[in-house]
Amino acid sequence: MPSQLNLPPYEIRVKEEHGRHQIFDFLRRRYVTLTPEEWVRQHFVHFLVEHKGYPKGLLGNEIELRVGEKKLRCDTLLYNKELQPQMIIEYKAPHIELTQQVFDQISAYNMLLHVDFLIVSNGLQHYCCRMDYANHRYLFLREIPDYESLNNPNRFAG
Repeated sequence: MPSQLNLPPYEIRVKEEHGRHQIFDFLRRRYVTLTPEEWVRQHFVHFLVEHKGYPKGLLGNEIELRVGEKKLRCDTLLYNKELQPQMIIEYKAPHIELTQQVFDQISAYNMLLHVDFLIVSNGLQHYCCRMDYANHRYLFLREIPDYESLNNPNRFAG
């Protein structure tokens, strides 16, 4: 089994097919290749749904974005109730350090989507920030917000 993460455990479904390990992605409703990054994604998405109250139906994994001829792929997107992107989540394998380059990558996606929240995680460390477009900055939050607080403007004041 891959490495221990700084995320709650869940009932993992893993199988081996054609000599490759696969893990069940409950958002895509199919087995996908088990990579270290996928291990993080599955744990993180379960954490959001089971512990933070995020609606499963508003989350999407491996969402493709197009910029002219260029294709980008967001690891996970959270949509709001109007089905507009609200949060971008970028995952790295546990052994990958969360550097400025990782934040640059998620910022490039956000230049297209203009979401309210960005999260990066390698399964051991998690960073979440709220975008403040009016003041051209972002604010790091102490913890991953639960779903109910995302649309509460007073929750993130000051």
